[in-house]
Amino acid sequence: MLNIALVGFGEVGKSFVKLLQIKKHLLPKNMKLKYIIKSNGGIYDKDGLNIDEIVKYTNSNNNIEKHALWSDDISFKDILKNKDVDVLVELTSTNIVNGEPGYTHIKCALENKINVVTGNKGPILLYYHELKNIANKNNVYLKIGCTTGGALPSVNVGTIDSLGAQITEIIGVLNGTTNFILEEMIKSNITYKEALKRAQDLKIAEKDPSLDVLGIDTAIKMAILSKVIWDIDFEFDKLDIKGITDVKLNNLLLENFSGKKTKLVGRAFYLNGNFEFEVGPMVIDKDHPLYFVDGKNKGVYYKTDILGDITVIGGASSPLNAAAAIFRDLLYII
Repeated sequence: MLNIALVGFGEVGKSFVKLLQIKKHLLPKNMKLKYIIKSNGGIYDKDGLNIDEIVKYTNSNNNIEKHALWSDDISFKDILKNKDVDVLVELTSTNIVNGEPGYTHIKCALENKINVVTGNKGPILLYYHELKNIANKNNVYLKIGCTTGGALPSVNVGTIDSLGAQITEIIGVLNGTTNFILEEMIKSNITYKEALKRAQDLKIAEKDPSLDVLGIDTAIKMAILSKVIWDIDFEFDKLDIKGITDVKLNNLLLENFSGKKTKLVGRAFYLNGNFEFEVGPMVIDKDHPLYFVDGKNKGVYYKTDILGDITVIGGASSPLNAAAAIFRDLLYII
């Protein structure tokens, strides 16, 4: 028996439920999605929700709050009280100030011997070691692949696929929004502000783009990779983080003319107890392994002692791609 609770039902949550339908041939026949929970209530069926019906319902732009099973009284606490779930999929909004409410959800689930799959960066950035220790103590999984580049398997490559090697350096191009802005500046010969406005009009950039353009999103992903791969801890607010807001069009055009590109790059280095970390615009040439990470794609380069240099590129950004990373981690647990 595999019973799942989904907490958080934005676009990624909806896409995850669609994948449970589309990819059901990869799942155990006795798999049940019992809960879909939002901050203001949820739906629950002890015998398992009808996934086909939920997908059809949400595809018709129906609000889940109008569903026949909806109750304002259903909350995360019911999962703990009923003790009828094996896996929690935690997809509430990222909060890098205190990690809530995701931190409480994940911690309580692990303490109650419930496996967790999450795309929520906040709790992992702030409390990864604590949560991982709880998972280990209770012999359950904490899977976080979606937190470091969506569909890009950056965690798996840096851990499972690098077993036996020491990773000494991580370099990442992990933000599609800044990729688009920098490329658009060159392609259309426009300023940063004009390119940002175009990205916002196309819904590529948020109304408040600060997390992306100031380098914070890239730094979060790089910090999580550093903590997971090197098992070290550090204060996020003391890291060296710069964004792309001061990048000048003339500089980009000159670099492009000489066959180079500017990208928002994160770099972390750890060797013999020495840890260095920086995020900012970097000029790279065609010989760099991340030179061709364009558009919505992302990329991570690992320098290792015995496996050589490893680069993984791809993982385009969309709710479905992020949900696919969640689904991949769920299959790993199964």
